[in-house]
Amino acid sequence: MFTAQLICQGACRQVDIVRAFGVAKNSVLRSVDTYRAGGVNAFFTPRATRGASVLTPEVMAQAQQLLGAGWSPREAAERLGIKGNTLRKAIQQGRLTVPGPVKPGEPAPEKALVPPPPTATDKSTRAVEDATAEMGTACTRPDERILAAFGLLDGAPTRFETCRDVPFGGVLCALPALEANGLFRHIHDCLARLRGYYSTLHVIVLLAHMALCRIKTVEQLQYERPGELGKLLGLDRVPEVRCLRLKLAALSIDDGPRKWAGLLSQDWLKAEPELAGTLYVDGHVRLYHGSQTALPKRYVSRQRLCLRGTTDYWVNDILGQPFFAVERPIDQGMLEVLQSDIVPRLLKEVPNQPTAAELDADRYRARFVIVFDREGYSPAFFKEMWQTHRIACITYHKYPKDAWPADEFTEVETTLPNGERVKLQLAERGTWIGDKKNGLWVRETRKLTTSGHQVSLISTAFGESSREDSVRLFSRWSQENFLRYMTQHFAIDLLNEYGTEEIPGTKRPVVNPKWRELDRQKRSVKSKLTHRQARFAALTLHPESDDAARAKWEKRKAELVEEIQQFEKELAEIDGKLKETPGHLAWDELPAAEKFERLAPSRKQLVDTVKMIAYRAETAMASIVREVLARTDDARSLLRDLFRSDADLVPDMEQRVVRVHVHPMSNPRSNRAIAHLLEHLNAAEFTYPGTNLRLVYSIAGGAETPNLSTSRISEFLRW
Repeated sequence: MFTAQLICQGACRQVDIVRAFGVAKNSVLRSVDTYRAGGVNAFFTPRATRGASVLTPEVMAQAQQLLGAGWSPREAAERLGIKGNTLRKAIQQGRLTVPGPVKPGEPAPEKALVPPPPTATDKSTRAVEDATAEMGTACTRPDERILAAFGLLDGAPTRFETCRDVPFGGVLCALPALEANGLFRHIHDCLARLRGYYSTLHVIVLLAHMALCRIKTVEQLQYERPGELGKLLGLDRVPEVRCLRLKLAALSIDDGPRKWAGLLSQDWLKAEPELAGTLYVDGHVRLYHGSQTALPKRYVSRQRLCLRGTTDYWVNDILGQPFFAVERPIDQGMLEVLQSDIVPRLLKEVPNQPTAAELDADRYRARFVIVFDREGYSPAFFKEMWQTHRIACITYHKYPKDAWPADEFTEVETTLPNGERVKLQLAERGTWIGDKKNGLWVRETRKLTTSGHQVSLISTAFGESSREDSVRLFSRWSQENFLRYMTQHFAIDLLNEYGTEEIPGTKRPVVNPKWRELDRQKRSVKSKLTHRQARFAALTLHPESDDAARAKWEKRKAELVEEIQQFEKELAEIDGKLKETPGHLAWDELPAAEKFERLAPSRKQLVDTVKMIAYRAETAMASIVREVLARTDDARSLLRDLFRSDADLVPDMEQRVVRVHVHPMSNPRSNRAIAHLLEHLNAAEFTYPGTNLRLVYSIAGGAETPNLSTSRISEFLRW
């Protein structure tokens, strides 16, 4: 009121108030509007209540009856299922009255006999409490939030409440798998420490829950109930969209996400050395439709178009699980990224590599095997990898020769990494690829399909068999499936922030814009020339044509000859300019108007790392569920239903456990599969991070898993 008076009377400006008191500009504008609309009295008019009132006339009558019967405000609030503060405020405001003290000699009033207060809040009760919270929607811990606002609290304590029908409660079943895949590992060493109500642990767990529940972007979080999601974190609510963006920005400073992703990649490689022996590399174009930077165009195979974007090269194992990804805003192709980034990193991080003595003892032994598609076909690259590093490469033959005789193929039965047994018609030969200088002998294996087509693959894994090479190459679809699944369900292509930044100093050459324009002109002129030549060849004259038709034919032929000569001259001039124009330039030599910025990578890498952990956790859980499913393809869809299903939370502080009662699935078959999964989760004895509470899982209405020495869930049966 006072600052609005000063502004309206001309004593100061709005900007002076903002600077002097450190308040938001919008707050000052609202105060001025209020003063101009209603004067001083407008600041003392009671504000209208938000949402439905908890103390309805029926509740007020019951509360007054209990207070008149001798119940204390606390007991009456517990009986009615409302907050004690709400009842005390009504008493202070005079809407409810409390009987005075009993005079000496008078009998004390008897308390009415009522059932005990409820032990758990249902969804509707929590919705009303969240809507009527005075600090904002679902902000039911005002004391802790005030302490955090004054810098006296870093991270609210995790405190679970007894709740029924919590949406997305089934996602708590993924916490043991998330921990096993490194969600809580290295975060305090690599990521910044957040100050305020929400800690680093809270934000990381929330991101993992969002990924598994298919809440694909931060903006989509505003359409979910914050209080219900907060119950899964042991908080009153999750941060709003703006707050979460600020937290992610704070976690993404100082290159922390890149360090965290690098340490996790090393942990995954060391944890699965048998899978790290064969690595799959493939590129994925992440499209960009914005206007803040003009990223170069590149071919997108899934859309068969050249579109703007940046290329990410993913490195996965034979099961499709990711290890790491390399971003390339300036992309020179798979061979360049393999030589400059991926291979040097793998040489340092792949575990159990043979020593130099072991390599000398066995001339056919390789350090590890890299599998990729035809984009990486290069005899010179294969030769360099084998002779310099003893790394074997497997890919498709880009230029296969004539078909092999059908009698060379023999039927081989083998098992794919996913457990599927298949029969293949295979044949093998030694083949020379490349020229005399850069060529080499490789093992060529061909698979005969039912249609008679021969799929050719080449390999420098000389110590292996054609069966092993075929399994490795044909299992490359696991990486293709991973990229498609991550795009569809985890939204790895979506932007996490709209900022851009300059590309750091790079020695990678870029395409010369002048050469690109000349090349475009050449292709245009060549197309027109080819079209005229085809029309000239197709222009014929009937032998019985008259003189008028012959004259018209000769005129048209002469016109086409003139056009062809003109286009040939233009083509020769463009070819001469192309020879004089370099095809590539260094980044520093590129004109300023042609330079572009890359998409800000830090926050994207943070979110993608959490999504990679979520995918690996879901894969681990799917392998357990598949053990009891007749159709193994249903495992992931069943897990998606589990993550989005409701659950009941029952904390038991005496036994230091939090019981998670997952609501039953849609059919008995799914319930049996989920029960089998919960047995393994309970055997892990997972303790929620930051607490001493162990999570115990069960299906609502059933018994706890038999491998734990605990009793049946009596709490739920009493409900």
